[in-house]
Amino acid sequence: MLQSLASNSCVRLIQSHKSTWYFVSLVLGYLLYLVFGAVVFSSVELPYEDQLRQDLRAIKAKFLQENECLSEERLERFLKRALEASNYGVSILNNASANWNWDFTSALFFASTVLSTTGYGHTVPLSDGGKAFCIIYSVIGIPFTLLFLTAVVQRIMVFSTRRPVAYIHTRWGLSKPMVAIVHASLLAMVAVSCFFLIPAAIFSALEENWNFLESFYFCFISLSTIGLGDYVPGEGANQKFRALYKVGITVYLILGLIVMLVVLETFCELQQLKQLRKMFYLKKEKPQDRIAILEHDHLSFTTVSEQGTPQTEEKNQTFVNVPTLASPNDDPMIQ
Repeated sequence: MLQSLASNSCVRLIQSHKSTWYFVSLVLGYLLYLVFGAVVFSSVELPYEDQLRQDLRAIKAKFLQENECLSEERLERFLKRALEASNYGVSILNNASANWNWDFTSALFFASTVLSTTGYGHTVPLSDGGKAFCIIYSVIGIPFTLLFLTAVVQRIMVFSTRRPVAYIHTRWGLSKPMVAIVHASLLAMVAVSCFFLIPAAIFSALEENWNFLESFYFCFISLSTIGLGDYVPGEGANQKFRALYKVGITVYLILGLIVMLVVLETFCELQQLKQLRKMFYLKKEKPQDRIAILEHDHLSFTTVSEQGTPQTEEKNQTFVNVPTLASPNDDPMIQ
């Protein structure tokens, strides 16, 4: 008996706080996913890092053996200074000296990566004034970009998602959730083809050292605003029409980001995903004053109804209890 009562109380407790338990499971699942990613990246990349370290040590030792007049300390200072400059996007290699990081087209590309929060990190401000302006520019520009993207996506959604789904639903009488799922899938396929597969093929042809996988990797890292910066187009030494190429990449990033947001918003409007999100949200509770008003209105309506019922019955009885006259002589008024 006690066990059944305890089990019933536990079931009632779980059902009354169902959204809380779903949220706790969501947090735990996210943490496990983070740990899973760390384990996989560590197991895959750590051997390559160790091999690269060994190769660099061997190259360094061979260089010192071939140049005995150069001490290891002086070489360390030179390499440190060269790496610091490389972190700011400045290279000492002869084949990279012709490319400037802060001409107009490169600065335009940098501004687009800042406002879209992609931030490749291959080019950063060198001066204190540039760093201060970057902060002010980002504080104003990032909310402005969010407003711009929201307005553009809202207008595109009307013509790309809502009207086509509504037209097919009303024209052929198909189920609206099913039409929405098929439309979202087709839209995602078109977006992947036009902004991932085709640009990856173009980048692999234009960039000398990129294969298709590396080009596709750049497209995904860029349009998802991750922006690791290990692959940046237009930085080759013999890049033809570099200024025009940079402008084209800037336009591609902006359009691609808009399309990705349209696809995400289309999937977020699916009824199944809405129901899934509601599992983790807090239920909206009615304010106490609204509950009191509703209870007061209900009580007043009940009172009025109860008071109006006897009067209605009396009126009905008044009209119902009228005696029936057999002849005109029976009427007392006539008599």
